[in-house]
Amino acid sequence: MKVTFERVIPDEKSSFRTIHNNSPISEFKWEYHYHPEIELVCVISGSGTRHVGYHKSNYTNGDLILIGSNIPHSGFGLNSIDPHEEIVLQFKQEILQFPEQEVEARSIKDLLELSKYGIKFHRRIKKAMIPKLRLMLESEGYKRYLILLEILFELSQSKDYELLNNEIMPYTIISKNKTRLENIFTYVEHNYDKEIDIDDVAKLANLTLPAFCNFFKKATQITFTEFVNRYRINKACLLMAQDKSISECSYSCGFNNVTYFNRMFKKYTEKTPSEFIKNFSHNKVNVDFVEKETKIKTSF
Repeated sequence: MKVTFERVIPDEKSSFRTIHNNSPISEFKWEYHYHPEIELVCVISGSGTRHVGYHKSNYTNGDLILIGSNIPHSGFGLNSIDPHEEIVLQFKQEILQFPEQEVEARSIKDLLELSKYGIKFHRRIKKAMIPKLRLMLESEGYKRYLILLEILFELSQSKDYELLNNEIMPYTIISKNKTRLENIFTYVEHNYDKEIDIDDVAKLANLTLPAFCNFFKKATQITFTEFVNRYRINKACLLMAQDKSISECSYSCGFNNVTYFNRMFKKYTEKTPSEFIKNFSHNKVNVDFVEKETKIKTSF
């Protein structure tokens, strides 16, 4: 898994960038990256994984996330299945100029400060934003800019949201350790379904075992063992949503002991695998419930 700096180029005759992805997910890279621009991601339809800063969890039937400047995150097509449609806005805070005394300026400024933690807006807000985002794709010039201001102001007035992270992830953690973290992430991505020896990963990172443990905890706020377990449980949730059995999910995700898998699953989802499957099956039409059930508690 790559960790990259993304150079964002504004649209022609515009101060910010709009992206409309409505193609098979295989055509895009959903890599972990960062950029100075603030980003608003509206997944209109589709299910996948949101990975913002230290936080990683699943979403179902769309998403609306505001991500602050230089906060590392993955593309929202990560682990998704077709069809996947999303509209993304990328803009620098400098393009938003208001008189300091204006109430609108203060509320939007507060919103952008909170965005450094990653803001997940609830489904009702997402639904209200979709027509405005579609209108923006069809608009040009100053009208486009006014729609951006309108969207940000409406989001700043909403209390229907949650913060994804408890603390801000400095992008320097990624930029200073880019190659080392890339190697670790890629190793886990390719080997999560089998036994992982932490000594091998420490050697891959060219560190002694104690130094590796200290480095990884400092960079991600969790231990390497916890990172691997959370990664595996995240994968298991996706498999269970596709009607795979508990034992199949356990062994497919690198757990060679179903009892241990059950214990880890409950630790990170607050449900046993059986409860998860039962509730998911009985509530497929309730997308808010499904998203709640597939959410892994804050993790890197």
